[in-house]
Amino acid sequence: MFEVVRVRGDDFVDHSLQKNRDNHEPGLHFSVETQRYQCLSGLASKSTKSWVKQEEILRVTRFEESDPRLVLGPHTSNKATAIRAFLPLAERAWVQHPAGFWTVEMNKLTSDGFYEALFEESFDGKRLEEGYLIGYEDSSGFKLLTEDPYCFEPTISDYELYLFGKGELQRSYDTLGAHLKVRNGVPGVAFAVWAPNARAVSVVGNFNHWTVGAHPMINRGASGVWELFVPRLKEEEVYKYAVKFRSDGSVKQRTDPYAFKTELRPHTASVVTNLNAYEWGDTDWMAQRRTNSVVESPISIYELHLGSWKRKQDEKEPFFGYKEIAEELIPYVKQMGYTHVELLPVMEHPFDGSWGYQVINYYAPTARYGAPQDLMFFIDQCHRSGLGVILDWVPAHFPKDDYGLSFYDGSHLYEPDDPLLREHPDWGTLVFNYGRNEVRNFLVSNALFWLEKYHVDGLRIDAVSSMLYLDYSRRPGQWRPNKYGGRENLEAISFLQQLNSVVHQRFPGAVVIAEESTAWGGVSRPVYSGGLGFDFKWNMGWMHDTLEYFSTDPLYRKFVHAKLTFSLWYAFSENFILPLSHDEVVHGKGSMLSKMPGDEWQKFANLRLCYAYMFGHPGKKLMFMGDELGEPREWSESRSLDWELLKSELHKGVNLLVRDLNTLYRTHSALHTADASPAGFEWIDFGDALQSVISFLRYSKDRKDFLVFVCNMTPLPRHSYRIGVPIKGYYKEVLNTDASEYGGSGVGNFGGVHSEDLPFHGRPYSVSITLPPLGALVFQFSTGSKS
Repeated sequence: MFEVVRVRGDDFVDHSLQKNRDNHEPGLHFSVETQRYQCLSGLASKSTKSWVKQEEILRVTRFEESDPRLVLGPHTSNKATAIRAFLPLAERAWVQHPAGFWTVEMNKLTSDGFYEALFEESFDGKRLEEGYLIGYEDSSGFKLLTEDPYCFEPTISDYELYLFGKGELQRSYDTLGAHLKVRNGVPGVAFAVWAPNARAVSVVGNFNHWTVGAHPMINRGASGVWELFVPRLKEEEVYKYAVKFRSDGSVKQRTDPYAFKTELRPHTASVVTNLNAYEWGDTDWMAQRRTNSVVESPISIYELHLGSWKRKQDEKEPFFGYKEIAEELIPYVKQMGYTHVELLPVMEHPFDGSWGYQVINYYAPTARYGAPQDLMFFIDQCHRSGLGVILDWVPAHFPKDDYGLSFYDGSHLYEPDDPLLREHPDWGTLVFNYGRNEVRNFLVSNALFWLEKYHVDGLRIDAVSSMLYLDYSRRPGQWRPNKYGGRENLEAISFLQQLNSVVHQRFPGAVVIAEESTAWGGVSRPVYSGGLGFDFKWNMGWMHDTLEYFSTDPLYRKFVHAKLTFSLWYAFSENFILPLSHDEVVHGKGSMLSKMPGDEWQKFANLRLCYAYMFGHPGKKLMFMGDELGEPREWSESRSLDWELLKSELHKGVNLLVRDLNTLYRTHSALHTADASPAGFEWIDFGDALQSVISFLRYSKDRKDFLVFVCNMTPLPRHSYRIGVPIKGYYKEVLNTDASEYGGSGVGNFGGVHSEDLPFHGRPYSVSITLPPLGALVFQFSTGSKS
């Protein structure tokens, strides 16, 4: 078979032909060397008359034909064959045998490029088996010779279309989008897009000079799917879909919703890529993950924004790539003792300032940091180093950018048609239509896509509350009740339950986390018991109460003592993650350090105390990047973290404490195996509001391991402070946030204390301890003596 040759440059490009392409430069094109063409005598006959109808030609040339195979390609009638092609850029065209045995010039039937070659003999038998090539030459001398796209049967089966329409095509990313395939021995790209209300759709790209209608797609009937196999296209081909609206006949160039790769902003085209070429090395990690109990495992998450963890000095290209940042980030996170990294959304988004939360291309990692295979490398290296990877995922809303999902085919396709349901008032974005099967299919498949193709260990779903309530951020008259008259979004609830059920069925050990800020019940309870089916829920109530408490001057903390203890009334109603997330260090809220009251010493002591209280409280842990440095400024996506801070003893002390807290958390089963059970926590004393002191016990699931936490929330050291303990013996001081190596004053208990046979706090034994100012102590029971 004849192989076309790809070349780069302007040798064969007429720049005037690129007027339909928005913000793109010349890219890859096809070329063949000049050859001598001969017309075999007797193969074509002037006596054969064309039977194509004028209206058929017009449907193609006006870009209105929903099934171009009815007009284009080979057609046989009365033992004659017509081969037709729409080549709007061609000055001349021809049909050629694949091996060059014969060549026939095509007749140009219209000035806008409709060509036809007629043969007296039908193209059945041997000639049909051998096939043919179509060649053309444009006004600049550019030549192309390739197979006819309209000779190939559709690539998508009727069964796939049936499942897609039902919302049950779980791997729809293998069906829709752009896929490198070989059809009848011919390599190329199979394109497919869902646009049920379009009048016509065509693929446009560098390969056809962005000419609308040059490659019209085939409509697959009631499914609303359009597809086309374009021979000889290769990886890295740039493309979009030109969609003609049925309503007004206008044409919009759209991104591929299922694109696996995109151009670097501000360019917006999709790019053909092969995701199956990367060779993974995380087999052991993936096998072990399937057997882990996520609720009983230690999970300490380092949440980060890849574009601002560290940045280059180059203003034009400030970002480190996925592979570059892996070299520094992974060893650092591992050294700090975290178990997982969580990336703010890395799906392609147009605006840097959205931090990734306004996604356009759900199946493509952002090109800001490199190619899809580079992100695979990053995740692979995390797994090889023993780190899990969680991605933030945004099925709650999407932006209105004209090239994206909004009004995709001239109708409200991905968003609801109802204006009272369509828009998200807080962010100026559009809400997904969760009641439409194909939209649910798009989202559920996308979650599975990241778990399968990128081996991610979990998804944190953003803004779940906005999905659950029809009246979220809406005033009376701005929302529509559900069919029962309630405010619950029944379609969104059903979608979330379907999502979690499918994920847990397909990927045991993967976690799905809800950012849900209301008192909705059963967020992390199984679907079969009426819950939403998430593994974990962010404990937003704990976060807000804790930050409000620690922002209060210690002199007045006795009046807000309940802020510190209230969370334990509901701590086991869900499987919780305790987040100190990016949302708490932006938009004027200040950094974690700047929230703390007092002078510099007190600010740092308060911060260390806050972190120790967090690690002692039941629930998995999440900290945003920079929290572990004691950043004095609130976070901005436009600059790097201030790593110079680690030269300061106080900042270095915070960093060291976080490392030690993570080590304590991971190595003591008392801090993670019974996180979601009231059996894992006991108060010693939560009522000492006057002195602002709390004390509690943390137990392992088997009750064999326990730790004692005591927190002094005032800057006054307290000597001979007595607390009850459950067992007689020596209590080793395993952590003191006031230790000098953390930047503290060094007040403590000289390594530990012995219990006394003095009942206290309803327990048979007690210890008398020294509480450091604004400090937390952690004791571990030991059967031996101090040694």
